[in-house]
Amino acid sequence: MSARALLGIGGNIGDVEANMRRALTTIDGTPGTRVVAVSRLYRTPPWGVTDQPFFFNACAAVETTLSPRDLLELCLATERGLKRERRERWGPRTIDLDVLDYAGQTYEDEALTLPHPRIGARAFVLVPLADIAPETVVDGMTVTERLVGLDRAGIEPANADGAWWREPDEAAPTAPAPSA
Repeated sequence: MSARALLGIGGNIGDVEANMRRALTTIDGTPGTRVVAVSRLYRTPPWGVTDQPFFFNACAAVETTLSPRDLLELCLATERGLKRERRERWGPRTIDLDVLDYAGQTYEDEALTLPHPRIGARAFVLVPLADIAPETVVDGMTVTERLVGLDRAGIEPANADGAWWREPDEAAPTAPAPSA
């Protein structure tokens, strides 16, 4: 049986957009998992440890037959494949993949808590999440409701739509140029 899960994606070291693209391509290419929606890419100020470069963040919705824990393991393996090093909590990183929600279920073990316990206060997650899942309930309120009054200072779209993760020939077709 397939479930819809929501992922947070970010990074601020190296070619972050390329790393995020590779991460989504890896997840999409994993048997039993398909990326079905991706938010715009956002440039966001650092959170937690603020003395570091700005981040790029996005969210993705996936349809998966993996369990919540197996989806987390896929995300962690993808991070390792992209040379993620965990040196400092909330510190700089090449890639960060978080399982935010799994079919609205509550889940907890030693490595994973769902829904993600801190997304309700993080505009850098909620803003891109609003692009693809505005009615998802976070801490008793929809993403749209949760964003009301939340400080979004410095969060800026870095592109027009969620096609940024596709290779140029895979992106949505463009309209033909008008004839003269």
